[in-house]
Amino acid sequence: MSSTITASAERELERRAKHKLAVLRHAEEVSGSVAATCRYYGITRTCFYKWRKRYEAEGFEGLKDRSSVPHRSPNATVPEVIEKILWLRRQYHFGPQKIAKYLQRYHEITISPPESGGSCTRSG
Repeated sequence: MSSTITASAERELERRAKHKLAVLRHAEEVSGSVAATCRYYGITRTCFYKWRKRYEAEGFEGLKDRSSVPHRSPNATVPEVIEKILWLRRQYHFGPQKIAKYLQRYHEITISPPESGGSCTRSG
């Protein structure tokens, strides 16, 4: 089943890349004007030039959508702290405010209540 999902996702990436290629070709072959092509397709010229730069550098593969996940997250909560938060949540059914106060008082870990609540929500 998962191969079907990935295959459909791959098809969607291909479809979008082909659309981008069609936009680039339209500017070259049909209109001859980047501004007119961008108006026709409803995209910005900045976006057009970004696509063209990627296409010139990487070919068709450069037109495929890229992940928007950050390469690093320096302010992410440390896994050990997340474990403590989840343990407090499961063991004592503490809420975000109480978890933040408990960690500050007994472990000298400063964390905001929304951050402790978010860790619980993300981890299930």
